[in-house]
Amino acid sequence: METKISTTAEAQEMSALPRRHEVHADPEAPCNTAVPVEVTDTPLEEKSPAQWAYERLILYIQNFEETLDNEHEIAMGFAGGDAGVLRIEGLGFFDPDIVTFYGSDEYGLKTQLIQHVSQLSVILQALPKEPEQVEPKRIGFRLAADLAKKG
Repeated sequence: METKISTTAEAQEMSALPRRHEVHADPEAPCNTAVPVEVTDTPLEEKSPAQWAYERLILYIQNFEETLDNEHEIAMGFAGGDAGVLRIEGLGFFDPDIVTFYGSDEYGLKTQLIQHVSQLSVILQALPKEPEQVEPKRIGFRLAADLAKKG
């Protein structure tokens, strides 16, 4: 039998009810405070850190994409490093504690970031869509649809 020992902060985080709150300087900026049932239907204590991070990343990505025009699509900068940016084309997790981003870098090279949830620190950015694309790629909608299938 394996017993997981948690710090007090980790235990409090796991027992907290999922909620969102944000405030922006622009009163017209979209503030998303709802937590979809697909995220709240499974108790936190039944989710791995990877799944919990994945679900919240989906919400951030989807909300960020909603602010973009048709000439831009989402990309991710690597906080704290000079690794450049990744045009987000996929997102996944590997229990218990790995989150993976799939995409291409600013030169069009296939790129994958594998990150431990304790090191998760990314910047969402808007990049111009590829000139040959008629419509920008929107990964947030596909991620939210996949999350809804699990619920």
